[in-house]
Amino acid sequence: MSNIIKKDGYNYYFDASACSACSARCCTGESGYIHVNTDEIENISTFIGLDTQDFIQKYLFKNGYKYSIKERKIGSSYECAFYNRELNGCAIYEARPMQCITFPFWDYFKNRVDELKQECPGVIDA
Repeated sequence: MSNIIKKDGYNYYFDASACSACSARCCTGESGYIHVNTDEIENISTFIGLDTQDFIQKYLFKNGYKYSIKERKIGSSYECAFYNRELNGCAIYEARPMQCITFPFWDYFKNRVDELKQECPGVIDA
């Protein structure tokens, strides 16, 4: 089975096997927002075994009218609160938000493939 993923409307492919060799650049680096909706909040809080309100207080912050997952600052970099450095992966992978599931196929990158390639070694020209 191939690890190469293609999505209609995008002029690149994604090689998912590159994730194992990457230092989770999609989960670390510049500060950003990892938005979660109410269903995702419920799913993640259940997955990690926390009451929803405790989860919100511990792991989320308000960005306008949306919630976003908090980050940790490590040196000059930031990383998602659920990035596990020891495993080089996501601690909530099975319950991760749609924003994470759909990476690198974001509308933002449709016309910014060169920028995306700097972040993600799994991006391949179509």
